[in-house]
Amino acid sequence: MISRRHFLGTVLTSGAAFLGLCGYAVGYEPRYRLNVTRYDLALPRWPADAKPLTMALVADIHACDPWMPLWRIEEIVAATNALNADIVLLLGDYVSSMRRVPTRILPPEEWSPPLGKLRAPLGVHAILGNHDYWREEGPQGVRDALIRQGITFYENTARRIDALGHRFWLSGTGSMVALKDRHGGVDDLPGTLAQITDDLPVIHMAHEPDLFPDIPDRVALTLSGHTHGGQIVLPFIGAIETGSDYGNRFRYGHIVEDGRHLIVSGGLGCSHLPIRFGSPPEIVHVTVRPAGPVTA
Repeated sequence: MISRRHFLGTVLTSGAAFLGLCGYAVGYEPRYRLNVTRYDLALPRWPADAKPLTMALVADIHACDPWMPLWRIEEIVAATNALNADIVLLLGDYVSSMRRVPTRILPPEEWSPPLGKLRAPLGVHAILGNHDYWREEGPQGVRDALIRQGITFYENTARRIDALGHRFWLSGTGSMVALKDRHGGVDDLPGTLAQITDDLPVIHMAHEPDLFPDIPDRVALTLSGHTHGGQIVLPFIGAIETGSDYGNRFRYGHIVEDGRHLIVSGGLGCSHLPIRFGSPPEIVHVTVRPAGPVTA
């Protein structure tokens, strides 16, 4: 038989472990952990004579006090700059959605100056995420704040990058769920890709990875955020929620389907609740290079 002392000890130990896990998921992982996740990709669509390209990806900041304060954003910016990537790409969701917990939503004029300190030889480029469109004030303030910081903004836009020996197209679409109440988006993938006028490789930014099934083979690499890697990923159970209509298919990481490549960042902040567990905040560092030997 189990003694009363043994039973109470088990209960207290289990309770302490539970409280410890809760403290970690609320107080430590979302606010203090910061991983750098690296991918080195040999892409079929990267020309054999093209230079390798390094990219730093920053996704899903969700700026708010005390869960994503200015000091944390400045820490993220410093860590991103330390990667010395050729180009920095911001994948959307700068604003917070945690209105049901005690928090102060940081306005664009507060969180954008730290992002203006990001540096890369090929510049800093950005799209918006669904929460940026869902602001009560609308997305224009977010767009304007990014542009004022010298960040190049994309919304169903494609631009050719031709500098420092790198030659490729960078494109970005609007959010697929930007129209929250009307359950629609502002993405225009065909119109975006129609702006590409030659056969140079294409890197495409799409906040939601659910666009990936529509991405043609013409695109060398698609980059997304939005899912937070699941945000809460439990042992033996998996992610509680992915924010994707495809469930775990595009939840996180490097995904290859029919020869097409997608990277989904786990992002940095929190959505709805200030909890991350099993999906630590991350900056993503990607190197892309030709699939075959580089010609001289």
